Amino acid sequence: MNAPVQTDPRDEAYATPIEQIDVSNPHYYQDDTWRPYFERLRREDPVHWCENGMYGSYWSITRYRDIMAVDTDHKSFSSDAAVGGIVLRDLPMDFRRPSFISMDPPKHDGQRKIVAPIVAPMNLANLSATIRQQVGRILDDLPRGETFDWVERVSVELTTQMLATLFDFPFHEREKLTYWSNVATVNTRAGTEVDSEAKRNEILDGAVAYFTELWTQRQNQPPKSDLISMLAHGEATRDLPSRPHEFMGNLLLLIVGGNDTTRNSISGGLLALNTFPDEYRKLRANPALVTGMVPEIIRWQTPVIHMRRTALEDTPLCGKTIRKGDKIAMWYLSGNRDEEAIERSDDFIIDRARPRQHLSFGFGIHRCVGNRLAEMQLTILWEEILKRDLPMIEVMGPPTRAYSNVLRSIGSLPVRIPLV
Repeated sequence: MNAPVQTDPRDEAYATPIEQIDVSNPHYYQDDTWRPYFERLRREDPVHWCENGMYGSYWSITRYRDIMAVDTDHKSFSSDAAVGGIVLRDLPMDFRRPSFISMDPPKHDGQRKIVAPIVAPMNLANLSATIRQQVGRILDDLPRGETFDWVERVSVELTTQMLATLFDFPFHEREKLTYWSNVATVNTRAGTEVDSEAKRNEILDGAVAYFTELWTQRQNQPPKSDLISMLAHGEATRDLPSRPHEFMGNLLLLIVGGNDTTRNSISGGLLALNTFPDEYRKLRANPALVTGMVPEIIRWQTPVIHMRRTALEDTPLCGKTIRKGDKIAMWYLSGNRDEEAIERSDDFIIDRARPRQHLSFGFGIHRCVGNRLAEMQLTILWEEILKRDLPMIEVMGPPTRAYSNVLRSIGSLPVRIPLV
């Protein structure tokens, strides 16, 4: 039997009639073939209407400046779960889980304000010593001279330990946080146990029950500095358990936001350094470059692929008219590869002049509340790696990637730390 003919993604992207391009297809991200499709859209149709996509009809916003325009205009473009929320797939109302990221002002502002102190500068300074201890233990326990999974041993372990610290969650049960995060984000078509929204809710009901017990405990104790205590005592959030969908939504937002995005940047950073080994050598020669490398990792990886908005009114954009009720996808992954905004945007360059010029954290009222914490974890990780003067950590095979158009997740990454 003849082997199947492999189609070049670039040839396929440019051969497809442009009106038929549907970048919501999760296979593009699982197979890592997305680049030429977005390259073409940015050049030929940067505000692109897809009539019959896998997740319905929607607009794709693919250039840096246009994504900025949409992301900072919450009066025209809504995040509210009641009108669709923040991802392209449409869920029945019974399965929508509103959280402050999928709310518009003023409700958004009140709930976000409650959790913001967890990442205030003073609290981050207090957390840094804890993170450094956790990183040190993880690195010192890694095998030398044999292949292991960087995602499992480093990315997942570090972010799960940090999340348990932020929640003051029972440390010996922290794996539950990783599991619930995976359940919350997996695509129901990905072939896992989560094959329907009903199954997802069934599993996550266990998370709600567990957190309800923690919530009750914290509510009956004096206020503390962990996230559960902050929410349980916050004026805008103390009654969340009485609104189960919203309670679940906010819990999952904090779990996923504190876990998946940083986890995938940790994995993507090592992959980037191996893809661009001259940059790895440059880093080893000058560890001070970590400061600029961390935002470049977050840009190059772009852990959140897209965010959705829904038009609240007819709005012109780049000569097109987005109609009231239309879905809009802001493709952060594409905006971070926009050659007009970022020089050599496909390259990983650890000493860029403006490394923070990226879209990975979003802009406007929904800019990632934990962005500084994410950067701090990555910074400490690489400081500790360099402090130990480890050999260049080698990627030994291709990563596995998630079937998702929301999170650019790396499921496994085989690596080896050479003996010398």
